[in-house]
Amino acid sequence: MTTIVVGYVPKAEGRAALRRAAEEATLRDAKLVVVNSHRGGRSFDSDEAAASEAALTEVREQLDSTGVPYEVRQLVRGLDPAEDLVAVAEQVHAEFIVIGLRRRSPVGKLILGSNAQRVLLDAPCPVLAVKAEAELSEGEED
Repeated sequence: MTTIVVGYVPKAEGRAALRRAAEEATLRDAKLVVVNSHRGGRSFDSDEAAASEAALTEVREQLDSTGVPYEVRQLVRGLDPAEDLVAVAEQVHAEFIVIGLRRRSPVGKLILGSNAQRVLLDAPCPVLAVKAEAELSEGEED
């Protein structure tokens, strides 16, 4: 069985990447490995850990409804998220990696985010970059 690795953060770009990765896993009869990476240290306190675990519970529930075989890895190893994603992709011999990108200003479009750029440059396999849909803030309307 082939494996697809997806980088997940509980933001629009992470949700877009997860949706697309689940679609690809269904199409390819592949296993999905969801990677949620944190640097850790003093900045990752118990409140953040609880919020992260709650977000990953939602991920598990969403993937359970798809029938896609999956594994969720929450990594707090002090590495950059890009390093964790590339390392997991190497470890599981991923067919490809799925990452989410957020909208950027005209100046921001000149450079990708540093994590996305590092994944694209260092990945041992192809990378599928998915643009996140704009999400409405509370109080906004369509």
